[in-house]
Amino acid sequence: MTSSISQPKKLILPIIVVAQFFCTSLWFAGNAIISDLVKELHFPSSYLAHLTSAVQFGFIIGTLVFALLSISDRFSPSKIFFICAVIAALTNLCVNINNLNVVLLLLIRFTTGFFLAGIYPVGMKIVADHFQEGLGKSLGFLVGALVFGTAFPHFLKSINGIPWHYIVLSTSLLSLIGGLIVFSFVPDGPYRKVGQQLSLKAFIKGFSNKKFRSFAFGYFGHMWELYAFWVFVPVILLTYNNQHPNEAFNIPLFSFLIIAAGSIACVIGGIISKRFGVKKIATLSLGLSCACCLTSPLFILNSPAIIFITFLFVWGMAVVADSPLFSTLVAQNAVAEYKGSSLTIVNCIGFSITIISIQLIGALKTEANEQYIYMLLAIGPILGLIALRKND
Repeated sequence: MTSSISQPKKLILPIIVVAQFFCTSLWFAGNAIISDLVKELHFPSSYLAHLTSAVQFGFIIGTLVFALLSISDRFSPSKIFFICAVIAALTNLCVNINNLNVVLLLLIRFTTGFFLAGIYPVGMKIVADHFQEGLGKSLGFLVGALVFGTAFPHFLKSINGIPWHYIVLSTSLLSLIGGLIVFSFVPDGPYRKVGQQLSLKAFIKGFSNKKFRSFAFGYFGHMWELYAFWVFVPVILLTYNNQHPNEAFNIPLFSFLIIAAGSIACVIGGIISKRFGVKKIATLSLGLSCACCLTSPLFILNSPAIIFITFLFVWGMAVVADSPLFSTLVAQNAVAEYKGSSLTIVNCIGFSITIISIQLIGALKTEANEQYIYMLLAIGPILGLIALRKND
């Protein structure tokens, strides 16, 4: 029995999309206030990579636990979403406590990431349970909400004079509201298959399917690039500012706009995939973002400001447009009874890969190579395109 109030089907998707936006604003809440935390806690600005990796690592452990226990297959996904949204919000709020130190901060971000595992993949599971027809379009809106939510703390930071504590409070409040509206208005979907027992073999069951495996590896290649790009957008902008003092950008605002532009690309990609095919649009997007990685030295530092910003906007759209499409392909080729676990374990592996790329860029980046370092992000898309090609 569900506690959710029944809603017309046409309202279900907008409700989930809004809730996903609200809850995923927690993801980069720490990144947006990194400059304030550096001043308050007196640690190097290079900790940006560690702060992000803590969230990613928490998300990985969370997705692993959720997958092994088949949480979203055995229990009501809407209730799981609600519980995790509340706990993640309260955990994020702990950043505002007095006498915060680096170890505690990393633990807080880790725990927030852990419970985000009950929000993002479970949100995809809820959508997949409600929409079989046009799943790519539906997930396009959902991932677009994730992108916008991820970018939103940068927008809050761009507001002159807003204390960083208020950014933490705002994102926590949004997560609470997001969890509540899913719990109150989104029932379990008509296509939900209930898993009655633990499924430790869900991973093997999914990857024994050639198509599932191919699309999962395409997604992994996409993830190698995605979060590393998002993390280093402010760094790229700051580097340009330092080299061109007369072209000083509002870094938080432009970081928000560049990352948030990806939400538009997700929606557009989901819509046109209905006409041209999900795999074709996902491959095209992955190829375009790969091209952006490889050509980035031509634009970073040495190009005029308008060309530089335009390039970052194109990259910001291409880098994530394929995300809902790969999720769609994975969901469509997963065993129905283990769809939630399959989506979760693929997310687990994908986010593990993000830690490697983020840490690699953070460790290798120097003043001498800062124009060329982001070419390394092309490794993932290239391998992803090879995996997709093998499935032709």
